[in-house]
Amino acid sequence: MTDIILHHYDLSPFSEKIRLALGLKRLDWSSVKVEAVPPRPLLDALTGGYRRLPVLQVGADIYCDTEMILRALERIAPEPSLYPDGEGLAKALSLWWDRSTWRPAVGLLVGHIGEHLPEAFLKDRKDNYLGYDISKPAMDPLQPIFVQQLAAFGEWLTSMLGTRNACLTGDAVSAADLTCYHSLWLLRANAGAEVIDRQLNLSPAVTAWMDRIAALKREPTREIDPQAAVDAARDGEPGDGFSADADPSGLALGTRVSVTPDDNAKVPVFGEIVAADAQEIVIARETPETGRVHVHFPRAGFETLAAGDAA
Repeated sequence: MTDIILHHYDLSPFSEKIRLALGLKRLDWSSVKVEAVPPRPLLDALTGGYRRLPVLQVGADIYCDTEMILRALERIAPEPSLYPDGEGLAKALSLWWDRSTWRPAVGLLVGHIGEHLPEAFLKDRKDNYLGYDISKPAMDPLQPIFVQQLAAFGEWLTSMLGTRNACLTGDAVSAADLTCYHSLWLLRANAGAEVIDRQLNLSPAVTAWMDRIAALKREPTREIDPQAAVDAARDGEPGDGFSADADPSGLALGTRVSVTPDDNAKVPVFGEIVAADAQEIVIARETPETGRVHVHFPRAGFETLAAGDAA
């Protein structure tokens, strides 16, 4: 099998989700470290400008957004499944958690370490990514609200774990566990587990569950540079195997479209549809640097429009 390449940075919580998934599936992978703040010209060549991290690459197949990456890993290594109790609950819980906890988790993090965040990072997140100010002066007045929200969510995790479940949706780890873990991991990794556990009043059930999830992590097989990843795309051919002509809105194969996140970092990626169904869309792009690549996106959380209709 062609090497699995993860484009990521160490303190990205969404990247941590995928690092855990690779560990759960016991897959070898190569690491490309990416700057937290653009420009990232070689990664942009692969993705068409999609600016969120992580990005997974297998040869000339490029996977954007963690939901799509998890779907791809499930195809590569079906067992152990990321959806042992079915996809619906795990995916719905994951999407809700990512969107509901992101602002309070970042806000609380800034309350603890905001004075250490580079000005370039803060400016980028305000102007190009989130659309609001995450500097310490902006976030400090909201600290009680962030604690209230995350403490409530922590109690929900306790309820889901209950007295019988080892994990959130049953006895086996699912994608929901990896998602709900990662924002708490971000806080604990930067502010200290004891501090965050006390501040949010996390239960022993939640902290024990976090220990079990943390144990899944698998270090990369090797570190490679961004140019090596571009070379792997140029020297390969798209070969994922996903094939569908079932776009629910009637977009036909070959249509030039834009695909854009619907929440933040709303940078459109343009290409021609080569496969689509209700869960996934794949667009083809070609540049001299990369050759022909297929860029994969999930449908939930993204907007696909015929390019002539794109804003």
